[in-house]
Amino acid sequence: MSDGIVFDAEAGSSLVNELRLTFASGKTRTYAWRVSQLTTLSNLIDDHEQQIIEALRSDLAKPPLETVAYEIAMLKNSCNVALKELKHWMTSEKVKTSIATFPSSAEIVTEPLGVVLVISAWNYPFLLSLDPVIGAIAAGNAVVLKPSEISPATSSLLAKLLWDYMDNSSVRVVEGAVDETSALLQQKWDKIFYTGNGRVARVVMAAAAKHLTPVVLELGGKSPVVVDSNINLEVAIRRIIAGKWGSNNGQACISPDYIITTKEYAPKLVDALKAELEKFYGKNPLDSQDLSRIVNSNHFARLTKLLDDDKVSGKIVYGGEKDESKLRIAPTVLLDIPRDSLIMSEEIFGPLLPIITVDKLEESFDVINSGPKPLAAYVFTNNKALKEQFVTTVSAGGLVVNDTAIHLAVHTLPFGGVGESGVGAYHGKFSFDAFSHKKAVLYRGFMGDASIRYPPYTNTKMRLLKALIGGGILDIIRSLFRWS
Repeated sequence: MSDGIVFDAEAGSSLVNELRLTFASGKTRTYAWRVSQLTTLSNLIDDHEQQIIEALRSDLAKPPLETVAYEIAMLKNSCNVALKELKHWMTSEKVKTSIATFPSSAEIVTEPLGVVLVISAWNYPFLLSLDPVIGAIAAGNAVVLKPSEISPATSSLLAKLLWDYMDNSSVRVVEGAVDETSALLQQKWDKIFYTGNGRVARVVMAAAAKHLTPVVLELGGKSPVVVDSNINLEVAIRRIIAGKWGSNNGQACISPDYIITTKEYAPKLVDALKAELEKFYGKNPLDSQDLSRIVNSNHFARLTKLLDDDKVSGKIVYGGEKDESKLRIAPTVLLDIPRDSLIMSEEIFGPLLPIITVDKLEESFDVINSGPKPLAAYVFTNNKALKEQFVTTVSAGGLVVNDTAIHLAVHTLPFGGVGESGVGAYHGKFSFDAFSHKKAVLYRGFMGDASIRYPPYTNTKMRLLKALIGGGILDIIRSLFRWS
């Protein structure tokens, strides 16, 4: 909806009612409809790759390789996985029954929730808009997508392409900002899927609570990187850089937020970071075409405030250059940051990387666990005991050992947060499940109707009931024949 018509609560109600009529018709439940829409979405991506690259260049100065690798290729993979597995996902699951319901059979039937709302984010505006939509369609729902107005070129492109390609009776786009989002949140949905920050997530959850609407909240947090000394440092640093500055210049929910290493090892780590960053982005990184810019002046001001904090302004060991007119901030490394500084109190979501030092690496677990649970946590080590301690001790949405961010690409793993980093998960079958209801179905005939259920309640029935609940087959036989 980008034709200039005001989108208010009345328009929102009309839209939802229209989609409910479509859903009630059973159209979206069919295997044929789901496959046709997923195939169409895949074709849309193929047909307009260059336009997608250009929209992301306009919104974020995102390098084409990052757009192709992290937005286009991942979406294509999501479509392919859903098309390949959909029939299997839709098939009812036969399950065992108990002696209490004998004779009977049972199954779990997966059904779509109905009409769902997807509210997307600006940092990966194509991927984070359409990946949940793929799950919603695969599960057989009608869906409304609200792209982020902070990425206007991508929002406009999504609205046009989905209108041109998709079934408009079932899949719609609403563009806009706070007013339009508020109008959407006033409606009753069967699920709301939100990607963004905790502040807005609280608004979404409060709105959902009025209708008891379930939510998936894909948020963020301060994702730590623990770096041991017994590693291939060059490879580790390259992988940290790829997950930080090579992922939208740090503007990513699973971007490494800070490093923890020992005081002894920190200087070597800093030297390696300096050397690799210069190789990747040159001596003047503000001019590099391989770094995204900061999305807007508000975020530029926020990041500048973090750097200007008295507790950290003298801690910059690399970078720090800024160009406000071009919204560019160079990769910046800060060493020995106080844990009570402003930069450590919120998710950075930008190209600044603080390093915290500890005496022993095991202390890093206390540092991580003292704050809210992050969306991701990373460790670089060859120490088996440390790996096991990390996996056991650290609670986060996802963990990666000896790399950063790539778990996002594994469709057999759930992607989502825990605690303040989110609620629910998606990707692959987890996306299908996120927009589905698992319906329990028990089948019985008219044979074997046991009188134990019905009055009068006798001592014999009580003995048989106890045997059914807690005993074995011999206890049941004894109760039936009144054996003691």
